[in-house]
Amino acid sequence: MRALILVIAALGTPAHAQMRAAEFDAYTRGHTFHYGAGGQAYGGEEYLDGRRVRWSFLDGECQEGYWYEQDELICFVYENRPDPQCWSFERTGNGLIARFAGDTAMSELYEVEKSSEPLLCLGPRIGA
Repeated sequence: MRALILVIAALGTPAHAQMRAAEFDAYTRGHTFHYGAGGQAYGGEEYLDGRRVRWSFLDGECQEGYWYEQDELICFVYENRPDPQCWSFERTGNGLIARFAGDTAMSELYEVEKSSEPLLCLGPRIGA
């Protein structure tokens, strides 16, 4: 009986599936997300039409880029970094969780805020 209760409880707890491109696009397009890591602010990304993005480490400097799906991962390419940065995204009750698909000390980001406001990007640094 106890085993049956555990099985029923496990079945009643939905597993969060990895997002595919269509679901990711529908959830993110037209919004700006702020992400955290380890209890600290990490960065923000504005998701634009045509799978275009704008990323910032929240310092006012922004990088333009785009994303695409490859091998069930969402991969980003930015103007200052042409090598793809691929992540798996999972939508939970608390928002997105992004897991980096590579070797790095920083491997997981989580959604802190979702907004319809554009990302704060300062103009080019003249004479810097």
